[in-house]
Amino acid sequence: MPAEPARSVHTTWLYTLASIVFFYGFLDVIVALTMLETGLDTLRYSTDGETLRSSTGGATGLDTLRYSTGGVFALVALTLVATATQLRYCWFLRVGRGGGLPHVGWTVALVAPAALVWVLGLFAPVDALAAAVPLWAAASLIAALLPKPARRLVLLAGFVAFIAHPVLAAAITGETPTYANSSSTWMIGVFSALLPLMLLSSMWWWEVVVQLDRNRRTAAELAVTQERLRFASDLHDIQGHHLQVISLKSELAERLLERDPAAARELVHETRMIAKQALEETRSLVAGYRHVAFDDELENAREVLAASGAACDLRLGPLPTDASAQSALASVVREATTNILRHSAATTVTIVLATTGGRCELTIVNDGIAVTDAPEPGTAPRAEGSGLAGLRERLAAVGGTIETSTDVPGDRFELRATVPVRAQVTV
Repeated sequence: MPAEPARSVHTTWLYTLASIVFFYGFLDVIVALTMLETGLDTLRYSTDGETLRSSTGGATGLDTLRYSTGGVFALVALTLVATATQLRYCWFLRVGRGGGLPHVGWTVALVAPAALVWVLGLFAPVDALAAAVPLWAAASLIAALLPKPARRLVLLAGFVAFIAHPVLAAAITGETPTYANSSSTWMIGVFSALLPLMLLSSMWWWEVVVQLDRNRRTAAELAVTQERLRFASDLHDIQGHHLQVISLKSELAERLLERDPAAARELVHETRMIAKQALEETRSLVAGYRHVAFDDELENAREVLAASGAACDLRLGPLPTDASAQSALASVVREATTNILRHSAATTVTIVLATTGGRCELTIVNDGIAVTDAPEPGTAPRAEGSGLAGLRERLAAVGGTIETSTDVPGDRFELRATVPVRAQVTV
């Protein structure tokens, strides 16, 4: 189920809707008042209804519309009905440009009164351009909900109907066609020309706000996912390393149980302490307060590797004092140690930490590449595991890099990690 938009987004929609409704309402009120004014003025300057009717050769239904105040009021009332349907139809604009039309009944209710005003305006003594506005406004609303090709066709058809109305009205009444009888007509023409521009620009702005809200929610979901991945990576580092050490020490204790019970008892004690440490670090990780001590990780690596039968040579220079850099390098040491214990039969491991050219470089070399782990001659090297991929991302976060190389003839594997040097402390 998609997430609901933020409260501010809903408020933005209300402001956008209010602006569109205000523009439409203002324009339609001007149109209705102009119709009423021009219609009554035309009737006022006529001699009287009887003379007008006699001049046409008798009273008909169209004569009643043209030469009576009732006809003018009826046309104005019909215009107000068209206005009401337009204002209600504005609510459907929330789907955005090209979002599709609502139920066909709403579209019929929008077009029917506007089209009736357009037709009756051809015969009524009202401003011909004003009588064409409701249909033009309805066409603009419909066009906004259609895709671009259909939108252009609807706007073109509405514009042709808008411009042609005064010409047809003049042809029916026998008067000279005009598009500017008064200042009100000028205002109606300008507002009508701006109507689709205002409508489409307002909807474009609304779509921008909606897209920004979607991006905000996507960014929030991505942040949650990244945090889960970080937590999973840290948990993998802690549990994978400690479980590997526990497995190794338990195996050694089992071998020494009969030959050297005291040494076996010491290994069991160390195993228990390591399990306790793993539990404490896991709790700290969950609480979000775990900080990795780089020098402790180096010493732990030497002890664990020595317990596995590998001679570990530490050559340490200055350490970066930046906590994030130390944590990243500590993760490299922990991951490399775990991989050596799990995937190799190393007899010698060398860990070198040096600072050159403003960067701190950690190099870990072991001579225990398993034959099954080495790539075949002439073939591409194997893909990195998730552990090295996670280390690469962690180092990239602090501006560091990680590289690996394999010396197949010498059975040597080298891992090199670098981080920027901000400050130094000598171990």
